[in-house]
Amino acid sequence: MQTPLTSTKTTVGLGLRRGLMKDLQAAPVGAFDFLEVAPENWIGIGGVHGAAFRALAECYPLACHGLSLSLGGPAPLDVGFLQEVRVFLDHYKVPLYSEHLSYCSDDGHLYDLLPLPFTEEAVHHVAARIRQAQDILGRRLAVENVSYYAAAQQDMDELTFTNAVLREADCDLLLDVNNVYVNSINHGFDPQTFLSGIDAGRVVAMHVAGYFDESDTLKIDTHGASVKPVVWSLLAEAYVRFGVQPTLLERDFNFPEFSDLVSELQTIRRLQNKGVSRG
Repeated sequence: MQTPLTSTKTTVGLGLRRGLMKDLQAAPVGAFDFLEVAPENWIGIGGVHGAAFRALAECYPLACHGLSLSLGGPAPLDVGFLQEVRVFLDHYKVPLYSEHLSYCSDDGHLYDLLPLPFTEEAVHHVAARIRQAQDILGRRLAVENVSYYAAAQQDMDELTFTNAVLREADCDLLLDVNNVYVNSINHGFDPQTFLSGIDAGRVVAMHVAGYFDESDTLKIDTHGASVKPVVWSLLAEAYVRFGVQPTLLERDFNFPEFSDLVSELQTIRRLQNKGVSRG
């Protein structure tokens, strides 16, 4: 039987991917503490996959990380979808719903997470939409800092933009540590400075993942590789700055042996325990 995700912040999780379903079902007790799901992938799903999902949801707490809300997009928010998400969150007693600080649709879905311009106008636009989403959901929303490669208009830097959105929307932050590092290399800023500038009271969870080394100055956020040592070090620094938070290991494809994923989860646990002892 599951226990609340919020019972302790020293928890580690995995994304519920269909390619991992059998491994997750057979995982030994204590391998992970929670599962993260994209609600749009599971709302209304029946059959074998739906039954497997419901069985796992009875055993593990769920966190939800959306893919298609398009918080920064130009089209009106999908109110009907948000109402379905609220029912899903309530039914499974999900304490954390997060979405990307980006946009992914216009007249239709673009199937990518595209960066917003770092402008005052964009701050007001996305903050208003986050507040609207929170009102419909009846709960706080956490937004995730995203990786990006082609910079849109930048009247301010990413840190200033992110903090401005968090304040104006009065929402939380899902801190993706890998994205901080990837962006720091691709756009030439110091990742420690980024961490030190984020409002510590807004961070409620963290993501960590692997990236692809395209070159010394270009890293690609793939979620298809093991976490790099430099990102583990940055995660440890994040725990010092923000306190230990529930942390998800993201792996979306190119799955290794499940024991390798468990080994990475154990690394997160070790860093969390060090963070607790230092905190």
